[in-house]
Amino acid sequence: MDNAGRGRSRPKRKRLEKKTLKEEQNANQTLTAATLEKGELSIDIGQRDIPLVRCSQNVRSKAIFVLDNASLQKGLVRKEWKILNSDDDAQLLLNQRKNLNDYRPDIVHEALRSILDSPLNKAGMVAAIYVKIDKGLLFEVRPHVRLPRTCKRFCGVILELLQKSRVYAKDTNEVLLRVLEEPVTRHLPVNSHIIGLSYNSERLVDIEDYVSAMDYAVSPVYVVGAMVNGSVKKDYMHDYISVSGYPLSAKCCIGLICEAMEQKWNIF
Repeated sequence: MDNAGRGRSRPKRKRLEKKTLKEEQNANQTLTAATLEKGELSIDIGQRDIPLVRCSQNVRSKAIFVLDNASLQKGLVRKEWKILNSDDDAQLLLNQRKNLNDYRPDIVHEALRSILDSPLNKAGMVAAIYVKIDKGLLFEVRPHVRLPRTCKRFCGVILELLQKSRVYAKDTNEVLLRVLEEPVTRHLPVNSHIIGLSYNSERLVDIEDYVSAMDYAVSPVYVVGAMVNGSVKKDYMHDYISVSGYPLSAKCCIGLICEAMEQKWNIF
């Protein structure tokens, strides 16, 4: 009799559990919709709040990188167009009273390679890479691109991009690099949290703690300067931080970001 009684109670208990689970799912959906629409919920990890969307930890928001103020300027040398650099064209630039620090394509080349060669990118966790040239041009580099390993060949690819607005893969005609319309914010997802990184920022953070505090549904956009002097403009930033008490190269700064993201997602 006891066994029969327990047997009859099971369907009722299951119905109650399903009802409770359904109510909880509906509540979560309502909470998520309200959060996306009104942006009322947040977690504070900096100068501004990051939207808090409750979701499963299986959801992984991919990182986006913006390399700002890249030194990629073309010029006419011996009747041929090329990307000017401070090593090969030093005398020409000095004769024109140009600052050699403004002609450093090697900086953005190293920064791009740091992103593309990272375990984070190889695991498919880099959504997009954008480069802003100091003259105002914006272009996109696809995360699966294999860039030339030398700066000279890289400059040849960039020259083709500046002349034709697109660079295609030879075998498949897939677009690998393309010029985009500014501003860069029009190409970012709605749930983006734009983070500017600069040594000049008064807010010094531990990048691993900073990254781990972000909600899983937030798409982090890291804006890193690809120039010798100066800092990125913070007019469109949600946060403005420094990751070291010492001036770092763009390559080193990106390495710290990628490593922090890899630690968060257990990518090794």
